[in-house]
Amino acid sequence: MQIERWNSDVDGLLTEEALRRRLEQQGYLVSRYVYPPGTRFPDHSHSIDKVDAVLSGRFRLILEGEEVILQAGDSVAVPRGAVHSAEVVGEEPVVSLDACMP
Repeated sequence: MQIERWNSDVDGLLTEEALRRRLEQQGYLVSRYVYPPGTRFPDHSHSIDKVDAVLSGRFRLILEGEEVILQAGDSVAVPRGAVHSAEVVGEEPVVSLDACMP
């Protein structure tokens, strides 16, 4: 699993608009979600390729057995069919952009 991290020296200030624009330029359809503390998603998979990107908060993702904690500016590709789970870490809500290939 490869995490793509926002680099403010190259990408500028991390904003929802800037991250959304980057994902849309890659061909993704983007939706915004806010997950409160305690939110958990059990093992599941999707029939499409997608990217999970975090604007704020901390999100633990386990993808095919590999665990990472995503923070503001981090994104990770989740291939179609890949088994994964996720949960909000800590007391801050997670604001996420969910990017799916049409």
